Amino acid sequence: MSVRDELIRQIPNLRAFAVSLCGNAERADDLVQEALMKAWASIDMFEAGTNMRAWLFTILRNVYYSDFRKKRREVEDADGKLAANLASHPEQHGHLDMVDFRSALAKLAPDQREALVLVGASGFSYDEAAEICGCAVGTVKSRVNRARTRLAELLSVQSGGEYGPDHQSRSVVEARRF
Repeated sequence: MSVRDELIRQIPNLRAFAVSLCGNAERADDLVQEALMKAWASIDMFEAGTNMRAWLFTILRNVYYSDFRKKRREVEDADGKLAANLASHPEQHGHLDMVDFRSALAKLAPDQREALVLVGASGFSYDEAAEICGCAVGTVKSRVNRARTRLAELLSVQSGGEYGPDHQSRSVVEARRF
């Protein structure tokens, strides 16, 4: 696979990570674009045979934090109240669950949210996530554990059986099996 093809293949993963970092799809697209431009400009620094995905995620993370430091004086909508006034509320339960999840995810400490997204959503190993975050593997494991525990508290999850599709989605999936 060519370098260009690998860069293109990682765009959806980079976008998902960027959305989890900043909580805004438009800003996430800008972050991904900036990260890809930096990666392409520095492609000669990429060591063949190493993990391009981790390299790209590291660049994206660095772009996000550099941008964050530059824009500290801007008005932020961390709790989503301004954005909620601009959007119509979904009518399906799955959408409402996602809104609740995003709200709870936004309430996590940034380092915990970052570790959870890298390991839980992006599929990085603890070692890879530690490399991306520039910290020890044990630190990443601790952050992920604390993030999962806090999410369960925020979402009032009592047991693992509460995860998964809602009643309507479950019946559609089961109907397709037969």
